Amino acid sequence: MTTREAVTTMDTAEIQPGTRVRVTQQMPQVAQVWSTAVEGTVLRVRQATTGSWFAHSRNDRLWLDRLELRRDDGEIVVLNLDQYTRVQRLDG
Repeated sequence: MTTREAVTTMDTAEIQPGTRVRVTQQMPQVAQVWSTAVEGTVLRVRQATTGSWFAHSRNDRLWLDRLELRRDDGEIVVLNLDQYTRVQRLDG
């Protein structure tokens, strides 16, 4: 299973610029789970490198799936997608 398949509850082809989505991310703790959600319009979906020099991956960088959203108030949010991320389409 690829990272993209694991992180989304919708077909990644549906995550196109202009799509309105709710992204829920979770951080498991020992006795609980922290959860947060953000809604907005997709600006860009891409894979981008980190500054990690020890990753020993393609070009010696760690590549992460990233989703850029514009919230209703105009704020730009960049989310790193992982196995605890769920993306839900809100329009259509």
